Amino acid sequence: MAPTIVALIPARGGSKRVPRKNVRTLSGHPLLAYTIAAATESGLFSDVIVSTEDEETVRVARHYGASVPFLRPAELAGDASPDIEWVSFTLRSLGNAGRSYDCFSILRPSNPFRQAVTIRRAWDIFSGEPEADSLRAVEKCRQHPGKMWVMDGRRMHPLLSGGPSDPPWHSTPYDSLPPVYVQNASLEIARTRVVFEKNSISGDEIVPFFTDLYEGLDINYPQDWRLAEDLISANAAILPRVSQAPFDASRMTETIST
Repeated sequence: MAPTIVALIPARGGSKRVPRKNVRTLSGHPLLAYTIAAATESGLFSDVIVSTEDEETVRVARHYGASVPFLRPAELAGDASPDIEWVSFTLRSLGNAGRSYDCFSILRPSNPFRQAVTIRRAWDIFSGEPEADSLRAVEKCRQHPGKMWVMDGRRMHPLLSGGPSDPPWHSTPYDSLPPVYVQNASLEIARTRVVFEKNSISGDEIVPFFTDLYEGLDINYPQDWRLAEDLISANAAILPRVSQAPFDASRMTETIST
């Protein structure tokens, strides 16, 4: 029997660096719509669920076909709230309602260029690693940590120790440094048991998923939003196809019921 997997889309209403980011319009639809569309088109998920504390986000999510079975508690939606809190709350609440899954995937709306084929490619890799706890999207670092520093009063020291001394990493050309990868917002997949057994969203055995081109682009700052608009205008990056009509906030005034 094929394992069951649920898509979990975290969409807080309180983004600070790009205000109301998840419901802000990009190329005709709210940013959130593109992640819902990619998750739905992938055909992998038993359910596509948006986790939010924000009522406008609920309306947007439901308009584009996602499920919002309950609101996220406000105390789990702060700027510093760790992922394990809302993921654990969501999976436990779903389990209490009789909806349990073997695996879950976190798909963040801040990544608009992740396609359905991206998600399927990642699942194919993860499902071929039965001993792995999770899979996480990564890309090669543009700024190598071997050239990073920490401050100590009026002096500074290399962030990384243990490298060569002649020459040290901070004086070594980038292409000669050992490759290092950084996680991006494209996707994460994990077995549900790691949440309940290890209080973790990743566990210990983590499979890398190497994203291509703009699959890992994360919109965190206003300049990221402008970059996304420029890429779309230049046909350099393609958004997932959205089948629904654009969300019209002026017509969505019903009371939220969970």
